[in-house]
Amino acid sequence: MLATVWSYREAMLDFAERGNIEVWTARLPAKEQEQRMSKVAGHQTQTVVKKAMHKALRHDSLNAFGRLIEEKNGELRFTSSPSLVVPVDELLNQRERKRYVEVIGMLLEQYREGLQPHLRAFAESYRFAPMARKVVRVGSVGTRDWAILLTGRDSCDPLLLQLKEATRSVLEPYAAKSRCESQGRRVVEGQRFMQAASDSLLGWYRLRSFDGEMRDFYVRQLWDGRSSKDVPRLSASGLATYGNACGWTLARGHARSRDRIAIAAFLGEDDAFDRAVVEYTSTYADVNEQDRHRLVERSTLAASGRRRGLTSSGDAV
Repeated sequence: MLATVWSYREAMLDFAERGNIEVWTARLPAKEQEQRMSKVAGHQTQTVVKKAMHKALRHDSLNAFGRLIEEKNGELRFTSSPSLVVPVDELLNQRERKRYVEVIGMLLEQYREGLQPHLRAFAESYRFAPMARKVVRVGSVGTRDWAILLTGRDSCDPLLLQLKEATRSVLEPYAAKSRCESQGRRVVEGQRFMQAASDSLLGWYRLRSFDGEMRDFYVRQLWDGRSSKDVPRLSASGLATYGNACGWTLARGHARSRDRIAIAAFLGEDDAFDRAVVEYTSTYADVNEQDRHRLVERSTLAASGRRRGLTSSGDAV
């Protein structure tokens, strides 16, 4: 943790000294990161890093197409795999299917309008095929997630898009309300600021859902070369190097999106900020661990009570 915070502060001090164009073009290439890890990491960590890099290169829309799409009766469709992936025609009744066609037309039109002109022409060269509901990962539990298949020249020229629901930022109650008119646009603009190489097809969309509520979504390519390290398997030195890269990347995003000189002045040149963050995170981790133990104890007591109740009643049903 200390290595991550130190890297963030040092990078921010460096960005404060640079010109605007240097900040906006700063990069930390994946190959350079792999070389850094190799210098300090053991064989196990190097294996983890190379595996993650290789996975990212294969984690693209074409790979997703091969895993999620099948051909049936001469037409492309999403493979039904409840509850991970469910084609939309298995979810809607007759009335909802009629509205679905209208919604898709509105979606594609609104999405294309938010793209830059040259990308708008590219997106318009594709036509809509099927759509399916996907199960989201832990960080997006409770939100809606859809996969959309578009085809270009023919069925061998696919484009898979992901339509993810965007809800209000968890920081909004403590900070200023977003200036964006939709939560989807807020997510897209944030990614464009923070990511060194954001998805060129990022967009947003707002619709009235089948439950009557207005909902915001953002659009991106499904699987666009993203991956992550298996952090628990990294060695101590490898973890520190990985933390350095994370700190530098976060500083770059903040330097692009906010007043980097003011942030650098607040952080200072000594390690007071570093130590304060580490102390806070250590305390927070202890609280989380204590809460987990309490939760396990209460769950165990509740389960034990239910078992005693069944036994005393003499009825297992």
